[in-house]
Amino acid sequence: MTWHEIERAQLAQALRDVAPDAPTLCEGWQARHLAAHVVLREHAPVVAVGIAVPVLSARAEARIAALADQAATEGTYRDLVSRVADKPAPWHPAAWVAETANVVEFFVHTEDVRRGAGPVPPRDLDRDHLEALWNQVRRSGGMRLRRVPVGVVLVRDDGVRHHLRSPRGEHGTVVVRGAVGELVLYLFGRGAAADVRVDGAPHDVAAIEGVLPSH
Repeated sequence: MTWHEIERAQLAQALRDVAPDAPTLCEGWQARHLAAHVVLREHAPVVAVGIAVPVLSARAEARIAALADQAATEGTYRDLVSRVADKPAPWHPAAWVAETANVVEFFVHTEDVRRGAGPVPPRDLDRDHLEALWNQVRRSGGMRLRRVPVGVVLVRDDGVRHHLRSPRGEHGTVVVRGAVGELVLYLFGRGAAADVRVDGAPHDVAAIEGVLPSH
């Protein structure tokens, strides 16, 4: 199995392990809303585009809410989760970029479900799995920091470092430390539920905390 297939299977299992109305780290979303988001992201163009295009976001949210409403019972929710577990057809555009688009996406959503009700132990991921996540963060993590004026260096718990972006203007650089999975969650806006430490000058730490709070 590829890493995105492994992540998809783990996301589906995390959704099966909770009730339809279980809380998630996504504000306003229960487990059924998150499942609806994943299904429609791969099958409804307006939802896929609405994630990136603000003018369509209201329509995307309405579609997600409507599908989530249809999955409020245990049976209908299980049916929806089964659709999460099914990968798109090989001809579908979502299948062409699955490894790039879904490895981190599905990892984060799995943690959205697992940590929605409060802290839980991190998953025990093997070294190659962690490296797959790390490689994605190195390639695209800087995109999550477009509104951050400070420089950012990531430091894994094993000491491996990566310079993610340089500072702008009068700002300096902060160092964000944590396990690979925790760094991923932090960069994707889940810092309140991630075990990371942000070190730097107070005004630089305040600048990044204003965009990506860590606690």
